[in-house]
Amino acid sequence: MALAAPKSVEAPTAVSDAALDLEHLRRMTFGDRRLERELLALFDQQASVLLPRMQAADAASVGALAHTLKGSALGVGAFAVAEAAAEVERLREPAALRDRIARLEVAIAAARAQIGALLAEDDGSGTARKG
Repeated sequence: MALAAPKSVEAPTAVSDAALDLEHLRRMTFGDRRLERELLALFDQQASVLLPRMQAADAASVGALAHTLKGSALGVGAFAVAEAAAEVERLREPAALRDRIARLEVAIAAARAQIGALLAEDDGSGTARKG
């Protein structure tokens, strides 16, 4: 079964290997670094909660969880997570869901790694953290 391309998720125009589009995040937060960090921390926490719930949920519940994650991912510029979540949201067949959730897990891991690095280098006040 071939999957259709996501309809509601648009990737940024600039191609990047980064898991997060930081320019998008800056636009969404009007350049407020403290707000950026707060949103990233909230997204990180939400992703860490929603992924295990999706992995344990029945097919009918997975779509709603994926939809929530997709919206949050779009807000912080985690476009690969949003695209993977959109694919999960559309599927209902358990075998296909397992495969797509595994792909989503990879995208989430990349985003969370970048978030962790960003939060570690800056405590939200614009000053680098010390050891």
